[in-house]
Formats: sequence, structure tokens, C-alpha cells
Amino acid sequence: MSNPYAAVQVRDFQLFIVSRLFITLAILIQAVVVGWQVYEITKDPLSLGLIGLAEAIPAIAVSLYAGHLADVMERKKIILFCVATLIFCAAALLFFTFHAGAFISQHGVFPIYTVIFVSGLARGFLTPANFSFMPQLVDRELYQNAITWNSTVWEGATVVGPVIGGLLYGAYGITAAYSADVLLIIAAFICYARIPNRKLPPVTEEHGIWEKIKAGVQFVFGNQIILGAITLDLFAVLFGGAVALLPIFAKDILAVGKEGFGLLRAAPGIGAVAMAIYITRHPIKKNMGKVLLWCVAGFGVCMIGFGLSKIFWLSVGLLILSGMFDCVSVIVRFSMIHTLTPENMKGRVSAVNSIFVGSSNEIGAFESGVTARLMGTVTSVVFGGMMTLLVVSLTGWKAVKLRRLDHVS
Repeated sequence: MSNPYAAVQVRDFQLFIVSRLFITLAILIQAVVVGWQVYEITKDPLSLGLIGLAEAIPAIAVSLYAGHLADVMERKKIILFCVATLIFCAAALLFFTFHAGAFISQHGVFPIYTVIFVSGLARGFLTPANFSFMPQLVDRELYQNAITWNSTVWEGATVVGPVIGGLLYGAYGITAAYSADVLLIIAAFICYARIPNRKLPPVTEEHGIWEKIKAGVQFVFGNQIILGAITLDLFAVLFGGAVALLPIFAKDILAVGKEGFGLLRAAPGIGAVAMAIYITRHPIKKNMGKVLLWCVAGFGVCMIGFGLSKIFWLSVGLLILSGMFDCVSVIVRFSMIHTLTPENMKGRVSAVNSIFVGSSNEIGAFESGVTARLMGTVTSVVFGGMMTLLVVSLTGWKAVKLRRLDHVS
């Protein structure tokens, strides 16, 4: 059996995943606190969706240019600049809490949305730089192992981050929670800074920014496997996610408070970590297309069950199971993209993936907020799960190459 720890034995990759751990913890603590804070101020489900929209709009707007930049500029420099911007944003949220939140009392939630907008810009540039920087740190034969460990660390942070956010907010207040947010992003910056620069691969031959961007987009749309995987995840996340509505479930439906909200928020990550650890020892080597389709379908079924559940621990269990399905789909999708994409196009392909999938989390949050207001919270989540099943059926029918894909190498 291949060494399941091969990638994490590479020093630079160790620093990379520790950086990812810190920054993901910070982002998720921030998400928990901002979500609860905004809902307490507004008492409006749509306001939770607007948080996602405020981040998604700038991220989408800059993604294609950010992907181009990641293919023509040292990726580490982009990463450090973006993380520094995130430090500034976290510090601004912390500042808003001083003097018993007088600033927010005077200006409402608008300053919070403004900060989230700026952080969306930073994350729009950070995502393709991170995506294309990681494979430069390990040999090609370690790609899937590195992707699995990267997912394990990320999912582990999704377990711990919301719990820490909920506990800090509930026990010590909002200032303590945002202080932890700032310190973690600073720690991530230090770890990224310790990774040596990597030279860029030879730049593709297209002339001009837009020609290079166009080449990246055409590559994705010309590859049925990559396009099918990205499209599948786009609509599954867009319709199937219920994360943005968890404050409502925690407060009004399940009545479990801030601490229960943190556990609900962490539950998908618990399942994902368990599955990622399993995959490090038992990599997915065949029937990758069918595995992807069935796992996204399983995710949709879990969302339907979660929406209908009125029992806290059943809801937690369904979210854990949804995380297990989602983890498999993430690892399979990234294995496909990293393996099938040339090194000098990974920034641009990642940018397209980010528009389709990464930002769909935030747009999905907005969709959840809108449908929750129009249909009601429970109906909104059940509808989303049913739409996910419909998307899987259509993708499996149309994307024949994806459905028949056995493995990538």
C-alpha cells in the first residue's frame, strides 16, 4: 500500500496545510459570529443570505483576472497580500465591537456587509493562488494524497472553527471571538511567509490578458469531465446547502441556542474529516465518475432529511452524513482538475471552478435566504435537496464521459 503520509512528510506542504488550518479556522469563526450577530440585529432570514451575496459578488467579479494573475505572477506574493487584507478585515470587525458595539448601534449592519465585501475581493484572488500553489509543493504522484490531506485539514477546521466561534461568542462575548479571528489569520500569514517561493511554470503563449483568460475558460468548457464535475457541484451547493439558515434552525426550530448552532455548523465537517481520514488509507482508484454522482445524490437526500427533522441529534447526524458525501465529491473533483489541467493553466481553471463552485456557497446562501422568506425555512431546505437530486440525474444523463470515468492519472 502506498504511504498515506507521503505528502505531509514534505516540509513546505506541512507549512501550507497549517496555514490553511489557521485561516480556515478564522474564516469559520468569523462566519459563525457574523451570522449570529446579523440575525440578532435584523431578525430577518434574508439578511443571512445577503452576507453570502456581499462576499460572492466581489469574488466572482475578480475571479477570472485573479486566475490569470496566478498563472503569470508568483503565487506566494498573491497569497501574502490577500491574507494581509483578511487581517485588516478581521481587525475592522473587531473594532466595531468596541465601546459596547456603539458603532454598529449607530450604523446598523451596513459596516459589516462592507467588510465582508472587501474580504470577498481578497478571497477571490486568494483561491486560485492557493489552488495553483499547492501542487508546486509536492511531486505529481502525490497529488491525490496532498488533496486528501488538504481536505482533511480543511474539514477538520470546519469541525473545530464553528464550535470555537459558538463557544467564544456564547461564553466570552463577541470581542473575544473576533480577537481570536484576527490572531489566527496573523498566524496563517506567518506560516505562508515561511514557505520558499516557487518559480512559475512557462507562461502560455496567448497574447494579452483577455486572450489568456479566454484560453482558460475554453479549456474548461472543452473538457466534459471537468465541466461536468464543476457543474454538478455548482448546482448541488447552490440548491442543496442549508448552512446559511442554521441560525434559524438553531434558534427557532430546534431551540438549541448559540452552542447548539456551533455544533450544527460543525457537523458536516465531522463527517468530512472521518471520510477524509478513511480516504488517505483507501484512495478512490476506480469508478470515479459514478462515485461522484452517487455522493452528490446522497448529499441531496441528507438535506431533505435535515429540513424535515425536528430532533436535534437526528439533524446533527444527517449533517454529519452530508459532510461524508461532500468530502468524497470534493476529493474526486479536485483530483480530476489537478490531474487533467496543465500546470501553467491551473490558476485560470481554478478561477472558473471558483466561480462555479466556490462562490456558489455564498450565492447558495442568498438563494437559501430568499427561498426561506418566500417558502419558509423548512420548505426551502427540502426544495433545495430535491433540486440537487434533479441536477444529479441531468448531469449523469448528459455528461457521459464523466459518468463513465474510471480513474485519472
